[in-house]
Amino acid sequence: MEITLKQAQTDVDTWIKTVGVRYFSELTNMAVLTEEVGELARIMARKYGDQSFKESDKNKNMADEMADVLWVLLCLANQTGVDLTDALQKNFEKKNSRDAERHKNNEKLQ
Repeated sequence: MEITLKQAQTDVDTWIKTVGVRYFSELTNMAVLTEEVGELARIMARKYGDQSFKESDKNKNMADEMADVLWVLLCLANQTGVDLTDALQKNFEKKNSRDAERHKNNEKLQ
């Protein structure tokens, strides 16, 4: 089953209001987002970087950690009135106009 960003925002909102009781404050969720990104970074550093896995890291699932990051981002979007579908579309427009030739002309990327 595919899910749109709009549906994801709605589903998270419904879950929060029925199972989760209420949203954490925006500042708390920002801290939680940072924590979740850190957990993802830990896995990335061990899988693709120079660090080795500790025993406690071996059962961590990178996809699940990415989903945790997305979940909290969806919460923050809901709390602050951001429509992520609209925001992402506008971001693509910005990147396509601002960066149309920028990366092609970057010697470091050749």
